[in-house]
Amino acid sequence: MGRIVVITGATSGYGLAAAKKFKENGDTVIVASRNAEKVKQTVDQYSFDCGFSVDVTSYSQWLELKDYVIDKFGKIDLLVNNAGGGVAIKETTELEPAEIDHILKLNLNSVIYGSKLFGTVMKHQRSGMIINISSVCARHCWGGWSVYAAAKAGVLNFTKGLYVELQPYHVRATCIIPAAASTGFQKGAGIDAVEESLSAEDIANAVFYAANQPEGAVVEEMTVWGTSQRVEPL
Repeated sequence: MGRIVVITGATSGYGLAAAKKFKENGDTVIVASRNAEKVKQTVDQYSFDCGFSVDVTSYSQWLELKDYVIDKFGKIDLLVNNAGGGVAIKETTELEPAEIDHILKLNLNSVIYGSKLFGTVMKHQRSGMIINISSVCARHCWGGWSVYAAAKAGVLNFTKGLYVELQPYHVRATCIIPAAASTGFQKGAGIDAVEESLSAEDIANAVFYAANQPEGAVVEEMTVWGTSQRVEPL
């Protein structure tokens, strides 16, 4: 399809699955993630066009990523804000202030930083799309996930406001809301993995579907549950 696509957290999980999906369909994919060695390994292993090491909690590193993409390709068609993580799944009273700050920076601030910088480019282009990855925790919260849920609820509502702001410039914004899937998320959050019916590829397919709507349509949000998962009531 020939689009310039930036995906954060693209060396594993949803991000890697989405990167592979877009590449298979003819898009130029910039693999962005924090670990420079993993970025290089991923680019080499799957023959992606290029990669960039970025700590998404750092605004200055986002600025470097934006400058790299525009200098190299001259435009941006799609940003997938996928990077995130549980960090520490504990009750609020047990969390250290540094853990709270990191959860919010990794899962919410990062999305706002990327959307601001690449959204500015898209406004000038008068084209583009931003897809932000939230979580069912945004609406269905469990004990120990309260701060993470606050961040992901922020992503959902930020995306709605972002679309209102960017719509006059023909730029779209979509929020994908996944349930638990088989990725490295559980290990990163320090919790046990659970067998679920969703795969990273299921979420990648949802992202790809949203990204391929005709210019006159936008998916505001999409929640993806596995058919064997219990859907908690609102």
